[in-house]
Amino acid sequence: MSEMKEKMHSGELYLPLEKEIVEEQVVYQDMICDYNLTKPSETEKRKEMLKRMLGDCGEGVYIEAPFYANFGGHHCHFGDMVYANYHLTCVDDTHIYIGDYTMIGPNVTIATAGHPIAPKLREQLYQYNRPVHIGRNCWIGAGAIILPGVTIGDNTVIGAGSVVTKDIPANVVAVGNPCRVMRPVDEE
Repeated sequence: MSEMKEKMHSGELYLPLEKEIVEEQVVYQDMICDYNLTKPSETEKRKEMLKRMLGDCGEGVYIEAPFYANFGGHHCHFGDMVYANYHLTCVDDTHIYIGDYTMIGPNVTIATAGHPIAPKLREQLYQYNRPVHIGRNCWIGAGAIILPGVTIGDNTVIGAGSVVTKDIPANVVAVGNPCRVMRPVDEE
Protein backbone atom coordinates (compact mmCIF):
# COMPACT_ATOMS: atom_id res chain seq x y z
CA MET A 1 0.00 0.00 0.00
CA SER A 2 1.34 3.42 -0.92
CA GLU A 3 2.16 6.10 1.63
CA MET A 4 -0.56 8.39 0.23
CA LYS A 5 -3.20 5.67 0.42
CA GLU A 6 -2.31 5.03 4.07
CA LYS A 7 -2.77 8.74 4.83
CA MET A 8 -6.30 8.79 3.38
CA HIS A 9 -7.76 7.49 6.64
CA SER A 10 -5.33 9.15 9.07
CA GLY A 11 -6.44 12.79 8.94
CA GLU A 12 -3.03 13.75 7.50
CA LEU A 13 -2.50 15.70 4.31
CA TYR A 14 -2.17 13.48 1.26
CA LEU A 15 -2.39 13.65 -2.53
CA PRO A 16 -5.66 12.10 -3.75
CA LEU A 17 -4.50 11.87 -7.37
CA GLU A 18 -1.82 9.30 -6.52
CA LYS A 19 -2.00 6.44 -9.06
CA GLU A 20 -2.99 3.62 -6.68
CA ILE A 21 -5.80 5.71 -5.18
CA VAL A 22 -7.22 6.76 -8.55
CA GLU A 23 -7.12 3.21 -9.94
CA GLU A 24 -9.15 1.89 -6.98
CA GLN A 25 -11.52 4.86 -7.02
CA VAL A 26 -12.42 4.38 -10.69
CA VAL A 27 -13.52 0.78 -10.05
CA TYR A 28 -16.02 1.93 -7.40
CA GLN A 29 -17.14 4.93 -9.44
CA ASP A 30 -17.99 2.58 -12.31
CA MET A 31 -20.07 0.48 -9.90
CA ILE A 32 -22.06 3.46 -8.65
CA CYS A 33 -22.63 4.58 -12.24
CA ASP A 34 -24.14 1.15 -12.97
CA TYR A 35 -26.28 1.40 -9.83
CA ASN A 36 -27.65 4.75 -10.97
CA LEU A 37 -28.70 3.20 -14.29
CA THR A 38 -30.94 0.58 -12.64
CA LYS A 39 -34.72 0.84 -12.76
CA PRO A 40 -36.78 1.30 -9.58
CA SER A 41 -38.38 -2.09 -10.29
CA GLU A 42 -34.96 -3.81 -10.06
CA THR A 43 -34.99 -3.96 -6.26
CA GLU A 44 -33.15 -7.28 -5.94
CA LYS A 45 -30.45 -6.13 -8.36
CA ARG A 46 -30.04 -2.90 -6.39
CA LYS A 47 -29.73 -4.81 -3.10
CA GLU A 48 -26.98 -7.00 -4.52
CA MET A 49 -25.16 -4.02 -6.01
CA LEU A 50 -25.25 -2.15 -2.69
CA LYS A 51 -23.79 -5.17 -0.90
CA ARG A 52 -20.85 -5.14 -3.34
CA MET A 53 -20.40 -1.34 -3.37
CA LEU A 54 -20.76 -0.31 0.26
CA GLY A 55 -18.21 -0.87 3.01
CA ASP A 56 -21.07 -2.31 5.11
CA CYS A 57 -24.66 -2.79 4.02
CA GLY A 58 -27.11 -3.76 6.75
CA GLU A 59 -30.44 -5.49 6.19
CA GLY A 60 -33.10 -3.41 4.48
CA VAL A 61 -30.80 -0.60 3.28
CA TYR A 62 -32.48 1.33 0.47
CA ILE A 63 -30.83 4.17 -1.44
CA GLU A 64 -32.81 5.96 -4.13
CA ALA A 65 -30.91 6.52 -7.36
CA PRO A 66 -29.15 8.68 -8.20
CA PHE A 67 -26.62 8.18 -5.43
CA TYR A 68 -23.21 9.85 -5.62
CA ALA A 69 -20.02 8.92 -3.77
CA ASN A 70 -16.35 9.64 -4.45
CA PHE A 71 -15.46 6.01 -3.77
CA GLY A 72 -18.80 4.57 -4.89
CA GLY A 73 -19.82 4.08 -1.28
CA HIS A 74 -16.86 1.79 -0.57
CA HIS A 75 -16.06 3.77 2.60
CA CYS A 76 -19.73 4.04 3.65
CA HIS A 77 -21.02 1.82 6.45
CA PHE A 78 -24.82 1.64 6.62
CA GLY A 79 -26.62 -0.11 9.49
CA ASP A 80 -29.93 -1.94 9.19
CA MET A 81 -33.01 -0.29 7.68
CA VAL A 82 -31.25 2.90 6.53
CA TYR A 83 -33.23 4.83 3.92
CA ALA A 84 -31.68 7.54 1.74
CA ASN A 85 -33.79 9.63 -0.61
CA TYR A 86 -32.74 10.94 -4.04
CA HIS A 87 -29.37 12.61 -4.63
CA LEU A 88 -27.50 11.49 -1.52
CA THR A 89 -23.90 12.63 -1.97
CA CYS A 90 -21.24 10.94 0.15
CA VAL A 91 -17.77 12.40 -0.19
CA ASP A 92 -16.44 9.10 1.13
CA ASP A 93 -12.71 9.66 0.81
CA THR A 94 -12.64 8.18 4.31
CA HIS A 95 -15.28 6.42 6.38
CA ILE A 96 -18.91 7.44 6.89
CA TYR A 97 -20.89 5.49 9.50
CA ILE A 98 -24.70 5.62 9.51
CA GLY A 99 -26.61 3.83 12.28
CA ASP A 100 -29.66 1.56 12.08
CA TYR A 101 -33.07 3.07 11.22
CA THR A 102 -31.66 6.39 10.07
CA MET A 103 -33.57 8.30 7.39
CA ILE A 104 -31.87 10.71 5.01
CA GLY A 105 -33.84 13.27 3.01
CA PRO A 106 -33.22 14.25 -0.60
CA ASN A 107 -30.15 16.26 -1.64
CA VAL A 108 -28.14 15.58 1.52
CA THR A 109 -24.34 15.87 1.37
CA ILE A 110 -22.06 14.07 3.81
CA ALA A 111 -18.45 15.19 3.31
CA THR A 112 -15.30 13.70 4.80
CA ALA A 113 -12.72 15.57 2.68
CA GLY A 114 -11.23 18.96 3.46
CA HIS A 115 -8.53 21.09 1.90
CA PRO A 116 -5.76 23.10 3.55
CA ILE A 117 -6.20 26.82 4.16
CA ALA A 118 -2.63 27.48 2.96
CA PRO A 119 -2.81 28.41 -0.76
CA LYS A 120 0.54 26.74 -1.60
CA LEU A 121 -0.71 23.40 -0.28
CA ARG A 122 -3.99 23.72 -2.21
CA GLU A 123 -2.00 24.46 -5.38
CA GLN A 124 -0.23 21.14 -4.82
CA LEU A 125 -3.71 19.47 -4.57
CA TYR A 126 -3.36 18.25 -1.00
CA GLN A 127 -6.40 17.26 1.03
CA TYR A 128 -7.20 15.56 4.34
CA ASN A 129 -10.13 13.43 5.46
CA ARG A 130 -12.04 13.09 8.71
CA PRO A 131 -14.70 10.40 9.30
CA VAL A 132 -18.38 11.20 9.88
CA HIS A 133 -20.56 9.30 12.37
CA ILE A 134 -24.35 9.49 12.27
CA GLY A 135 -26.09 7.65 15.08
CA ARG A 136 -28.97 5.22 15.23
CA ASN A 137 -32.54 6.31 14.44
CA CYS A 138 -31.62 9.77 13.17
CA TRP A 139 -33.47 11.84 10.61
CA ILE A 140 -31.36 14.06 8.36
CA GLY A 141 -33.61 16.62 6.64
CA ALA A 142 -33.59 17.53 2.96
CA GLY A 143 -30.61 19.51 1.73
CA ALA A 144 -28.59 19.17 4.94
CA ILE A 145 -24.79 19.32 4.66
CA ILE A 146 -22.65 17.42 7.15
CA LEU A 147 -18.99 18.45 7.24
CA PRO A 148 -15.84 16.38 7.87
CA GLY A 149 -15.27 14.98 11.35
CA VAL A 150 -18.83 15.53 12.61
CA THR A 151 -20.61 13.09 14.94
CA ILE A 152 -24.41 13.17 15.28
CA GLY A 153 -25.85 11.32 18.28
CA ASP A 154 -28.62 8.70 18.32
CA ASN A 155 -32.27 9.74 17.80
CA THR A 156 -31.31 13.22 16.63
CA VAL A 157 -33.18 15.20 13.96
CA ILE A 158 -31.21 17.56 11.72
CA GLY A 159 -33.50 20.14 10.10
CA ALA A 160 -33.74 20.63 6.36
CA GLY A 161 -31.06 22.87 4.90
CA SER A 162 -28.86 22.75 7.99
CA VAL A 163 -25.07 22.95 7.75
CA VAL A 164 -23.60 20.72 10.46
CA THR A 165 -20.13 22.04 11.30
CA LYS A 166 -19.76 20.59 14.83
CA ASP A 167 -20.84 17.51 16.76
CA ILE A 168 -24.55 17.33 17.67
CA PRO A 169 -25.56 15.32 20.77
CA ALA A 170 -28.10 12.51 20.97
CA ASN A 171 -31.85 13.05 21.41
CA VAL A 172 -32.14 16.61 20.10
CA VAL A 173 -33.61 18.59 17.23
CA ALA A 174 -30.92 20.76 15.63
CA VAL A 175 -31.31 23.25 12.78
CA GLY A 176 -29.65 26.14 11.00
CA ASN A 177 -26.44 27.38 9.49
CA PRO A 178 -24.41 26.68 11.45
CA CYS A 179 -26.56 23.88 12.87
CA ARG A 180 -27.34 24.25 16.56
CA VAL A 181 -29.52 22.46 19.08
CA MET A 182 -33.04 23.89 19.33
CA ARG A 183 -34.68 21.50 21.78
CA PRO A 184 -34.63 17.96 23.12
CA VAL A 185 -36.58 15.17 21.45
CA ASP A 186 -39.58 14.56 23.69
CA GLU A 187 -42.99 12.85 23.60
CA GLU A 188 -44.41 15.58 21.33
